[in-house]
Amino acid sequence: MKLVDTADEQAELERILEGSKPQAPPAAHYLTATPFRYPSPHHSRFRPGNAVAGIWYSAETIRTACTELGYWRHRFLMDSDGLRESELLVDLTIFPADVSGRALDLSEPPWDARDAAWTSYDYSACQEVAAAARGRGGVKWLRYWSARDVAGPCGAVFEPLCLSAPELALQQTWHCSDCPFSIHAPRRRRDHAEFPR
Repeated sequence: MKLVDTADEQAELERILEGSKPQAPPAAHYLTATPFRYPSPHHSRFRPGNAVAGIWYSAETIRTACTELGYWRHRFLMDSDGLRESELLVDLTIFPADVSGRALDLSEPPWDARDAAWTSYDYSACQEVAAAARGRGGVKWLRYWSARDVAGPCGAVFEPLCLSAPELALQQTWHCSDCPFSIHAPRRRRDHAEFPR
């Protein structure tokens, strides 16, 4: 809205922008479609860099989600020459989602015997198991332990149609402050409903 004067102009600008973006996955809400629509050139735990298919990463608790995200926000700050000495303030949207489909749980036997590989900063073992699970096993998502929040379960979803977010009205806005020496726990805005337990 800062670039335009009216709601009609904003709608036109949105249409122009939409035309320049990759195709959105079918039947997916934009909040769940984003990682599949814009795969990163950088590798992640279960996806090699420049892979065509994106992955939707999540956590089973808000604490784990914020711990993982806080780590990556801090890495971004420390890796950016022009930002390294500044404070980075970010608003985050957190929302509940459901996942369905065949899963591989790396936190359960026999896979848990390789916990060190699944939480390592070397992602090669994770990327290998993800590729094998998707290719030969028809697995739609993985459950695994967070590398940053001990005993915090996470999920990596491979297929956008396995995701649903039926309770988007429960989304919350959190404020995260990251500076060179610390990451402040996000503070939830008080005007949002609580997630169900």
